[in-house]
Amino acid sequence: MHLRYRWRSRPDIAALETQLDALRSELIRLRSDLTHKAGYAATLELVLKQRTETIDQLNARLEQARVQCQRLDAEAEHYFQMLAAS
Repeated sequence: MHLRYRWRSRPDIAALETQLDALRSELIRLRSDLTHKAGYAATLELVLKQRTETIDQLNARLEQARVQCQRLDAEAEHYFQMLAAS
């Protein structure tokens, strides 16, 4: 008995295989893009965290300076009242 083998796909299946290959390539490209964007987002989150910490530190220093200014103003007012009383 002689068996005949088909080496080529039928035309409708060949079109589907071509489309499947194109979709696989697109999926690979999209996964790569997603990986790069996820890495970029992680970097941005780190930069944002550092920036927020720096802003918090500067706000703390500003608050300390304000408290010191209030204390110096109160001290200056006290000295002024002492001079005015004498």
